[in-house]
Amino acid sequence: MTILANILVVFFIVAGVLFIVVSAIGLLRLPDLYTRAHAASKSATLGVMCILLGVFFHFWLNEDHFKPTILLGVLFLFITGPVGGHIMSRSSYIAGVKPWAGTVRDDLKPEIERMKKEQNIK
Repeated sequence: MTILANILVVFFIVAGVLFIVVSAIGLLRLPDLYTRAHAASKSATLGVMCILLGVFFHFWLNEDHFKPTILLGVLFLFITGPVGGHIMSRSSYIAGVKPWAGTVRDDLKPEIERMKKEQNIK
């Protein structure tokens, strides 16, 4: 049983480290704030969640300690990580940070213009 448990723990921790490495490479290589925020919020969140799951399974299967607080941490990260990245990107867009020159589509521009028109009317 401990060999299977160790395989499960190592799988989650290695997967988490790989996601965090991909996130770090994305932060270094991607061209603008919006794509960097996407890399940081999605893959880094998934990486930390995988590492926490590996820690949870280690304590549960190897040490025989069930720690539900680790699962609550995973749930908290699952909810707050991507939402925080979205909020920072949207507020940067509203503040006037320009996307990369090679950006093909800007789906938020018509929505922001519509909101500005509504605010001027009221």
